[in-house]
Amino acid sequence: MDDLDFADDLALLSHTQQQMQEKTSIVADNSASLGLHINRRKSKVFKTNASSNTPITVEGDALEEVDSFTYLGSILDKQGGTDADVKTRIGKARAAFHQLKNI
Repeated sequence: MDDLDFADDLALLSHTQQQMQEKTSIVADNSASLGLHINRRKSKVFKTNASSNTPITVEGDALEEVDSFTYLGSILDKQGGTDADVKTRIGKARAAFHQLKNI
């Protein structure tokens, strides 16, 4: 990662807990060199099919693990299905439809 001058939201993907910890540490170190810091309260970890319970840490503090995650408008959950995402999209469409006015 070369340019974190305007980093706001960032999603890191890894196959193993070790790879994720390494990537997280690299982002934290590069950010610090630019005067930026990772907000540990806002940062979340989403694991799927994970065999390790070891937490991902930033500067020694464990990041919160969550059971679902919204990425680019799609809801991902530990079950790996699309039920939650489809229900949410139907609900949003239903709400938008009810706001339409008869002409």
